[in-house]
Amino acid sequence: MWVYEKKLQYPVRVGKCDIGMAKLLLEQYGGADGELAAALRYMNQRYTIPDKVIGLLTDISTEEFAHLEMIATMVFKLTKDATVEELRANGLAPHYVAHDSALFYENASGVPFTAAYIQAKGDPIADLYEDIAAEEKARATYQWLIDMTDDVDLQDSLKFLREREIIHSLRFREAVEILKDEQGKRTVF
Repeated sequence: MWVYEKKLQYPVRVGKCDIGMAKLLLEQYGGADGELAAALRYMNQRYTIPDKVIGLLTDISTEEFAHLEMIATMVFKLTKDATVEELRANGLAPHYVAHDSALFYENASGVPFTAAYIQAKGDPIADLYEDIAAEEKARATYQWLIDMTDDVDLQDSLKFLREREIIHSLRFREAVEILKDEQGKRTVF
């Protein structure tokens, strides 16, 4: 079903070790509005969405997994040379004790990922509006992450992700219009 090219969707470069920024990026790794939640939400919703937009949900879900891979790469690169003392100083001691340098699906505050983040109502219009909101929240978070770093290399990758969230929001808005148009054609007055 998928073809995986063994490269990132967009290059990830970082200019320096920045454990604090890595911790903040965990919000997009395992947070409520992060990439994992989005990928799982869209993949799940595709089973109750009309045929006209199933492909859209599958495509965007798959891309969200690619974004998750980018975030993981950023966190790895930002922390790969960190000492235990640096991890402790940046609030990652609990993470280190539980996971060493392995990534774990948690948000920036250390709260583990939960399936409660995955919204699915079963009503296509309601779900698509939820998806639009999710993409806009992710866009906003990426902007705030961009604002939190002076690393221009990292900002470049974050700007790419922010722009993709905007595109996803627009695509979901188009899907709403397609489904509303279909509903209008079936309505008999």
